[in-house]
Amino acid sequence: MNFEFVFLGQSVLKYQVPYDIYISINHIYESKFKELKPANKQLVGKIKNEHSLFYNGNDQNEMKEHNLLSLNILKWFESCYKHYLEWNKIKDYHIHLNSIWVNEMKEHEYNPVHVHQGTLFSGLSSVMILKLPQSFGVEYSSSKNPQNGKLQMYGSSSGQFANIDYQPDVKERDFYVFPYDMRHSVYPFNGPGVRRTLAANCDVDYNPTQNRGIS
Repeated sequence: MNFEFVFLGQSVLKYQVPYDIYISINHIYESKFKELKPANKQLVGKIKNEHSLFYNGNDQNEMKEHNLLSLNILKWFESCYKHYLEWNKIKDYHIHLNSIWVNEMKEHEYNPVHVHQGTLFSGLSSVMILKLPQSFGVEYSSSKNPQNGKLQMYGSSSGQFANIDYQPDVKERDFYVFPYDMRHSVYPFNGPGVRRTLAANCDVDYNPTQNRGIS
C-alpha cells in the first residue's frame, strides 16, 4: 500500500483514496443529502453542514445505527487502519469501525482544536479530502505563509528540534490517519465554494503494555 509518513511523536500516515471510492462517496453525499442525519450535536465543529454516512456505535438520543456506504468502501477504510497499526508494530488488536461523517465548510466556518473518540478512548481518527474551493481567499496578513482553510495537526513530542506541528498542503483524494488523541483543527477561509472532508473513527482494542514498538 502506497503511503507517506510524518512523525510528530505519534505517526500520521497519508494515503491516496482510490478514484472509484472518492467518486462514490461524493455521489452518495450529494444524491442522499436530504436523507442524511445531522451530526452537529456530537461534534465540536462550528460548521452548519455536518452529516453522518455511517454509525455503528452505542445508540444515543441523537444518533442510531445506520449505514449508507457499500461494503467495499468500508473494507477499504479497514484496510488502511490495519496497515497503520501493523506499520506501527501494534499486535493482537481488534478494530471496530465506529462512525463516518462529512464536514462541508463554507466561508468563515471552522473546526477548533479537538480530539476524537468512539466507543473506546483508544483508536484511529482520519480525514479524507473530498472537495476544495478554487481558492481559500485573501490572506489578511502574512500572505507568504497562507493559513486559510488549513488542516493543522499538533504532535505530542517536545524539546528542542522536535517536529511537533504538521500543516499539509491538502489535495482532493488525500486520506490522513492518526491516533484519536492527536489534537487537530481546521482554519476558516474566505470566499465562495466549499471545503468538503470526510472524517472517520475506528476503535482499536489492544494491550498498550504489550505493544511498545518492539518487533
